[in-house]
Amino acid sequence: MREDVEALDIRDVTANWVNAEVLSRQIEERVKALADLSHTPLFFGRLDYLHAPGAEQAEGAGGEQFYIGRRHVHDAGGDPMVIDWRAPVSQPFYRASRKDPMDVGLRRRFGYTGGELTAYEDEHLSDPAEAATTSKLLQREIERPRVGPMRDIVATIQPEQDEIVRSGLGGTVCVQGGPGTGKTAVGLHRVAYLLYAHRERLARTGTLVIGPNRSFLHYIEQVLPALGELAVAQATVDDLVGHVEVRGADDAAAAVVKGDARMAEVLRRALYSHVRIPTEPVVVVRGSRRWRVPAHELEELVRELLTRDIRYGAAREALPQRIAHAVLVRMERAGEAPDDRVQDAVARNSAVKAAVKESWPPVDPAKLVLRLLTDADFLAEHADGILSEDERKTILWAKPVRSVKSAKWSPADAVLIDEATDLVQRTHSLGHVVLDEAQDLSPMQYRAVGRRCTTGSATVLGDLAQGTTPWATRSWDEALAHLGKRDGHIEELTAGFRVPTDVIAYASRLLPHIAPGLAPVASVRENPGFFEVRDGSGTAEVIAACEELLRREGSTGLIAADARVPALAEALAAAGIGHLAPGEETTRETRLTLVPASLAKGLEYDYVVLDEPRAVVDGEPDERTGLRRLYVALTRAVSGLIVTHAAPLPRELAE
Repeated sequence: MREDVEALDIRDVTANWVNAEVLSRQIEERVKALADLSHTPLFFGRLDYLHAPGAEQAEGAGGEQFYIGRRHVHDAGGDPMVIDWRAPVSQPFYRASRKDPMDVGLRRRFGYTGGELTAYEDEHLSDPAEAATTSKLLQREIERPRVGPMRDIVATIQPEQDEIVRSGLGGTVCVQGGPGTGKTAVGLHRVAYLLYAHRERLARTGTLVIGPNRSFLHYIEQVLPALGELAVAQATVDDLVGHVEVRGADDAAAAVVKGDARMAEVLRRALYSHVRIPTEPVVVVRGSRRWRVPAHELEELVRELLTRDIRYGAAREALPQRIAHAVLVRMERAGEAPDDRVQDAVARNSAVKAAVKESWPPVDPAKLVLRLLTDADFLAEHADGILSEDERKTILWAKPVRSVKSAKWSPADAVLIDEATDLVQRTHSLGHVVLDEAQDLSPMQYRAVGRRCTTGSATVLGDLAQGTTPWATRSWDEALAHLGKRDGHIEELTAGFRVPTDVIAYASRLLPHIAPGLAPVASVRENPGFFEVRDGSGTAEVIAACEELLRREGSTGLIAADARVPALAEALAAAGIGHLAPGEETTRETRLTLVPASLAKGLEYDYVVLDEPRAVVDGEPDERTGLRRLYVALTRAVSGLIVTHAAPLPRELAE
């Protein structure tokens, strides 16, 4: 298929060089999408539909046999050899059961090792005599060692995951899922499905995956290309709101206030305070005639624009046209016949421009935010009844700042500027946005993401128990409201496929203290996993644990409190153990990653050494946040976990 595309001759099929260039780009993208992926089989399953004359058949079936794979493959004659996993005829591969076989007689799973077919397994769904058993190939695929970046899960998607993946484009879905439930993979595969089902629409409107940090995005960046989808952009929230250079940081108290949704109303008030009701008429001179628009009529125009739900900038652009129209009305009454060109000329008249500048002046969003954060009186005026005096003092800068460029903006300040920018000029909306690790976003950050999908939909992914910011999400209903998607529905994944039974059971001791009422993850893995808690004397025990795990197959992560990372890096170097930073791709030669606890979220390793749980907890501003950070660190292991500690364990783990 790739060679056929490469062989296309487009020299005589385009009308001009522009069309030729566009077509060449499209062909290049098609060739990239058809690239061979080593160690990735083209098909992983087969469906044999029943043939029952006179009975209702599944769509497109009729007793046929279909191979299911990551992408559509056809032969030289155009006949399909492998059906895309997203096609309707492939759906029973994920959802068919003995209770509801969906007209499937046999479902076959294929097992691969290094890209070579090594096994297969059959399920006779229509045979009542065959006992239901757990798929060994499915278990083996789930428990396969993880080296390198995150991979797709098309061969192991479960029925409850498939329902979310195939949910429609029109609705927003929020997925609450504990560690190892596959929520990130579900979100990425939903994007792939939507691009398959609504390709033309999303090609026009665009799609975006938002992650918590660059390390996380690097970890997941190969999933969609492996499924043939190359056009999905990836970003962090900080990337989206990058109107200014961020060089500063807020303390927790200031960040909480700045991230509060009430700041949106403060900004709106501050922005529209620049509008002044006209008190003087406008006199437009054209040739020998003078046309006068009285102040009371100008006042009506300004007030009417204030009552309309349009952006500040759009209203400012409309005002000169409104004034010009009032002038044209007078011209017509005087017997003249002005056209649109005359109206545009009047709108550009110096007197009209001066009146607009006086009544509806231009406002720079960054300068507006800077004034709010540095001018106590200006902030007090527009935050009256919204923020308390203590809250206003919390966000005011201690020192005056000369200009926007010299200001040391914090990440929370950048979000405020993005909000102000949207009040001035509407933010472009995409067709679909995936927001991962959403539990750590502030209300204002949710609003920033929501602006990117006002006319589209979203997939929100997260775990309330893993919220590690002072402003962490308290409920998904509240989060959806801030996102502007109140009608979004919430799905919960509770079956754990990644974290071993013993590990998730140990970590779940923290749940009553960090997320009361949240259902613990139930591991479906047959292998209970390797798990030990070691009371060691210090760094030597940590290094020994790393050396022990590196003798096993797969990747190893050493997770520690941020403050302890430099010392551990020195100890690893002294022991001659090479290591990577989070986000760097593991190789067969270097399989150890040294991970600060603050960057562990969303990452996974076959084996994990967790250093000093007490230090992880103490590294956060409060006990609850620290326990949530510890919960994240404990649940990064796919096959085994060693906890080493010299200091006493947190009492919540010891209970």
